[in-house]
This record gives sequence, structure tokens and C-alpha cells, in this order.
Amino acid sequence: MKLTYKQYNLHLKHTFRISRGASDVTPVIIVQLEHDGIIGYGEASPTKRYGESIETIQNFLRAIDFTRFESPFQLEDILAYVDSIAEGNTSAKCAVDIALHDWIGKKLNIPLYQLWGLNPAKAAKSSFTIAIDTKEVVEQKVREAEEYPILKVKVGGDNDEEMITTIRKITDKVLYVDANEGWKDKNLALERIRWLKDQNVEFVEQPMPASQLDDLKWLRERSPLPLIADESVLRLQDIPNLVGAFDGINIKLMKCTGLREAMRMINTARALKLKVMMGCMIETAVGISAGAHLSPLLDYADLDGNVLITDDPFDGVRNIRGELKLTNKPGLGVSEK
Repeated sequence: MKLTYKQYNLHLKHTFRISRGASDVTPVIIVQLEHDGIIGYGEASPTKRYGESIETIQNFLRAIDFTRFESPFQLEDILAYVDSIAEGNTSAKCAVDIALHDWIGKKLNIPLYQLWGLNPAKAAKSSFTIAIDTKEVVEQKVREAEEYPILKVKVGGDNDEEMITTIRKITDKVLYVDANEGWKDKNLALERIRWLKDQNVEFVEQPMPASQLDDLKWLRERSPLPLIADESVLRLQDIPNLVGAFDGINIKLMKCTGLREAMRMINTARALKLKVMMGCMIETAVGISAGAHLSPLLDYADLDGNVLITDDPFDGVRNIRGELKLTNKPGLGVSEK
């Protein structure tokens, strides 16, 4: 098995601003896993919040030695080995996981959702993200997103009410609200959530910092809206601790190490009566398509990372008015443009 990789710089249509920072360009790494004349694609989109960068991804990928394995079909052993190389590095591990799955799907000549026995007609609809911005830019973003039936609104800045009221002047669509740990005080968080209850909001994602678990449990007892964990849940081992603090979890392939772990997380969340959402970073069609193949198992999807950019180098699963269109192409169903 031969592993190669290349950096791409993805340019956003608008500045992407959340409670802890902003960006106009997102660098990602696309990997190619070649074996037996077949190439599997994977993607790593690093997040500073989890200690990753382009450099850490490259260093991790260089450390991988596949000579001990005969083929990508040794998936469990390969991924266990990759996970053991170093702590963290979740998006780098994810890139390998996605590439392995893409290769297997191509080798078997079936799409991944079919490999897992899933019905593409049951794919959850994806929301479209409106990041923190000025009133004028928010208005522009909402109008540009007219075709999408669900909006996910980033809050946690100093203009939360302005963001929501600006949107509500234009549309009454269902909103998902994501504070990205932006509310540090539990009483403030409760006040904001009570106000949001009357704004046709479905749920609130990560209202407070992951480190404030006791405050989050206090908040959930009083919240009139469901709470979904994001920064509080990275991998499978984190889920049991969240019972009582959240009503659901947001799984992201880039923070959980990939599709294999994501499937386990979905099953565990279901066993614990938690709702399941899948989100994303700013990614190409490679990463988004990988998540979309699991979308029939989700309650909520936020897989819009590639429709927020101007220069996706890949074609893959299409997001048409929020509907994730899974095809019968093998593996991920992606191709280079």
C-alpha cells in the first residue's frame, strides 16, 4: 500500500467567524492510498482547537508504515495501528480511515452506504451554516441560502440577538443554534436559550465550554431546548460522561478519527437514548461525502463544509436544497475535477 498526500487551500465565500476566531482560507490535506491499481481518497482538515495543523498532519502521515499489512481489507488491524502511533492527530487518522473505506468500496464496486446496508432515501437533511457577522452580511448570507430549508446559526459573540432577529426578519425557517462554547456563565446561557425558545429554534449546540460539565448539567435541567454536544465529545470514550448534560451528540469525522469510530459512536449514542448529529469542518467533497454515507443513520446533519467554499477540487455527494444526494458510484463516489 502506498500513501501520498497533497495540501489544498480552500477559499471561503465569506469570512467564517465563530465565537473563538475567524478565517478566510482553510488548508486541508488530501491523501491517496494506492493498492492493486485502485486509489482511495481521504481528507484531513485540521483544527487548532484540537491541537492540529498542516505540519502535525504531515508529520503523522510520514510516520505511517504500511509494509506490515497485505491489503486495505485488514481494516481493523490497520486502524488500530494508526491510532497507536501517537495521541490526538484525529484528522490525520481520519484521512487514512476515509481512504481505506473508499478503496474497499471501489474494490467491491459498491458505494459505502450499500456496504453498511443503509437506505440513501433516509438521509437526514443538511443545514446551511450562517457564521457570526454584521447585520448587513448576515442578511446577504441568508438570502444566498434561500434554497436551504434549515439554517445553522453561529452565536456566542456580542451580537447574538441581532443575528437571530436579522434572520427572523427574512425567514421563519427552522434554526439550529451553535454557541461553540461561547457562553461562559450558566445563567447567561439559560437566559439566551429561553429567548431562543420563541424563535423557532430546534436545539442549541455546545452552549458552554466543555470543561464546565457541572454547569452544563445544571443548564440541561432547566433548558427549554435540547442541548447537543460538540466540543464536549471527540471520540467514543467521551459519550458516557455526557449523559445528563446533553440530549444528543455532534459527531465530526475530523475529531473522531473517521468512519469506523463514527459508526461505533452512533450505536453507543442510540443505546444511551441520545440524538445523533453529524457535523463537519471546512472540507472538500471528499470529507463531506464520507459523512454523507452515514447520513441515513442521523437525526440531524450539518454537512455543508464544501458548499461554503469557492474552489472545491473534487466532485462528490451533492447538497441540493439541503438534500444529500447519494449515488451508486463505488466507495465515496468522489472524483477530481
